[in-house]
Amino acid sequence: MYQPPHHREDRLEVQHALIQSHPFGLLTSSGTDGLLANAIPFLLQQTLGPLGALEAHMARANGQWREIDGQQVLVVFQGPQSYVSPSFYETKRETGKVVPTWNYAMVQVRGVARLRSDPDWLGKQIDALTTRHEEGRTPSWAVSDAPRTYIESQLRGIVGIEIEIAAIEGKWKVSQNRPEADRRGVADGLSQSNPAMADLVRRYGNV
Repeated sequence: MYQPPHHREDRLEVQHALIQSHPFGLLTSSGTDGLLANAIPFLLQQTLGPLGALEAHMARANGQWREIDGQQVLVVFQGPQSYVSPSFYETKRETGKVVPTWNYAMVQVRGVARLRSDPDWLGKQIDALTTRHEEGRTPSWAVSDAPRTYIESQLRGIVGIEIEIAAIEGKWKVSQNRPEADRRGVADGLSQSNPAMADLVRRYGNV
């Protein structure tokens, strides 16, 4: 992806944190009919391999998995994002030489996909994924709450995917290239409509 130096985020722990907080990734691969893309929830395993690994599953009815085994794939995770109005900028009042832009935080992951059809692997994957997202809910739901025969029938309808991360890039385009007064204006302007992005502008812009 296009990476101006001031937008790069190379810290693995920060990249991993975005994946964990925004786990609904876009899985892109190449098939006989061209490019294929599906958005599915991923589970990050930080200790598998030097950069971590991604685990997921998709419906067997989804044809993407049939050509994905052993193929290099791309997974895109989109964090906070927002339109940025020129009206936020002090530069607008000073010179008028401003245009709109878009702020965002994004992680792109590349690696080789491996299919996992073993029921034990699939069972552990959906259990871990469910536990991760039920955490803190009251009441919470567990896979074991459903009848075992029902879960077994559901497992037969999915296929697992494991991707050891071979390359990972982070891009935090959060107004770092603007003067301090503009960065402050963006943070203040987004504080109500998009507090997550306003926080990133403040942290990365030191305002």
